[in-house]
Amino acid sequence: MQASQNLRVALVHDWLLAYRGGERVLAELCRLFPQADLYTLFYRPGSTHPVIENRRIQVSWLGHLPAVHRYYRWLLPLYPLAARTLRLGSYDLVISSSHAAAKAVAIAPRTIHVCYCHTPMRYVWHMRREYFPAPRNWLARARDGLLDALQTWDRRTAGNVDYFIANSQTVQRRIRECYGRASTVIYPPVDTDFYRPAAVPRREYYLVVGALVPYKRIDLAVAACTRLGRDLLIIGTGSEAKRLRAIAGPTVRFAGWLPDELVREHLQRCRALIFPGEEDFGMVPVEAQACGTPVIALGRGGATETVIPPEHSDQPTGLWFGEPTVESLCEAILRFEAHGHLFRRETCRRNALRFSRTRFRVALCQFVAHLGTQESDARGQGFHQAA
Repeated sequence: MQASQNLRVALVHDWLLAYRGGERVLAELCRLFPQADLYTLFYRPGSTHPVIENRRIQVSWLGHLPAVHRYYRWLLPLYPLAARTLRLGSYDLVISSSHAAAKAVAIAPRTIHVCYCHTPMRYVWHMRREYFPAPRNWLARARDGLLDALQTWDRRTAGNVDYFIANSQTVQRRIRECYGRASTVIYPPVDTDFYRPAAVPRREYYLVVGALVPYKRIDLAVAACTRLGRDLLIIGTGSEAKRLRAIAGPTVRFAGWLPDELVREHLQRCRALIFPGEEDFGMVPVEAQACGTPVIALGRGGATETVIPPEHSDQPTGLWFGEPTVESLCEAILRFEAHGHLFRRETCRRNALRFSRTRFRVALCQFVAHLGTQESDARGQGFHQAA
């Protein structure tokens, strides 16, 4: 399936340095719009999917700095300037895939701009302390002043967007609160063909998959499984690796980075996935369910839309724990073990299919097809819901 070939389309993505959730959305956009030009702040060749890299990629002036991928986070104050100087040509449609600066690009007056918003900038809005937990001193005050300025800029550049698409109801609420804008929910595409059940026996270990960074709260899973003496396998790398190893007991193992095939194998075999952080959407819990595996998740953010607890249905796919504390997660693990018979492989799989790549493509194509029929004063009002 491809979108209309008659449209002149440009895609804009914040940066291309990895292949994570945002890049998976971009890859589907590239398949839907195979002739689209692609713009980004900076790009490291070989870092993402071939379907993205096999096209002309235009970078901002930041992308010409040597080895920018090593220190790009320190360039945050320069993102607004880089985004505004990344000037696009004449297009009928621009789709920005944005969690930072992509939505701020300058476009021609008659061009329709659709922003697929992964979230308003976390580090200037609702997760400042998780990203910047430094003590209160003059340097922290200066940093907060900069973040306040970026917040103002982020809100103002929301006016560049004609239509917002939110990747979840959680992000839809944030778009309304941060930008004062309506949006349409189209859930991200999960590869439910690749992530599928296998006829293999379950093993008695829990699993965590993700970047080892503070806001993902993997420390909760490490501490809870250490306290309960439960086997836990952690797949991922990141800045928290040393600290997590220091607090881990003998039942916790660290696998580092693994290829997707091995990640899938562990998702098929593990007892349950533990998802302890608050995410905008969170693809990993859906990938686990696509493999027939239940999820123990913090009951906040995207997991409340993708994981179904027993209190909400007689066909549950996991549990929520209420607070981001070790005690709350320990209680959820014990509750899961006491009611393990409730969670069926086929039920988890069926729930995951609500978030398939096919559904994403159909919803996005329907969205684009309706753009030309909207009244100009209805832009940004969210004309349909797609799930």
